[in-house]
Amino acid sequence: MGIGYSVDPDPDVTSKALGKELQIKPRDAIEVCREVRGRSLDDAKEFLQAVIEKDEAVPYRKDSGPGSYSHQQDTGPGRYPVKVSENILDIIEQAEANAEYKGLEPDDLFVMHAAAQKAGEIEGTRPRARGRATSWNTSLTHVEIVLEEEREEGS
Repeated sequence: MGIGYSVDPDPDVTSKALGKELQIKPRDAIEVCREVRGRSLDDAKEFLQAVIEKDEAVPYRKDSGPGSYSHQQDTGPGRYPVKVSENILDIIEQAEANAEYKGLEPDDLFVMHAAAQKAGEIEGTRPRARGRATSWNTSLTHVEIVLEEEREEGS
């Protein structure tokens, strides 16, 4: 069974890109996708670049436990998930390239759908004293991005 998209948009005005089994945390990817969804293509890319440079934080709404930066006045508790932002920026750029290949106008695109799902784990162990070991697993995540071209009123 293959991995598919969770939406089925109109192929004439949309472009899609999918990242499978990325070694990023699902919790962070879900929060970044939530923040990117609904933005224009340029605005989403600028936001992710600001997160990578640690100029703007991603607000964490679901889990803002210890380690969150709660001193931001405009966003509330948040973090700077650099690795996740780099991966999602790559997927958005792939979707943009797909849109250009289809003949869609890049200036009119916005992020219609952005979703992240937990994919599984890479099992690993870490040695400990007296011959014991502790599991040390790596999370994997699927990320899907769908860009849609904004339609003019009356067309």
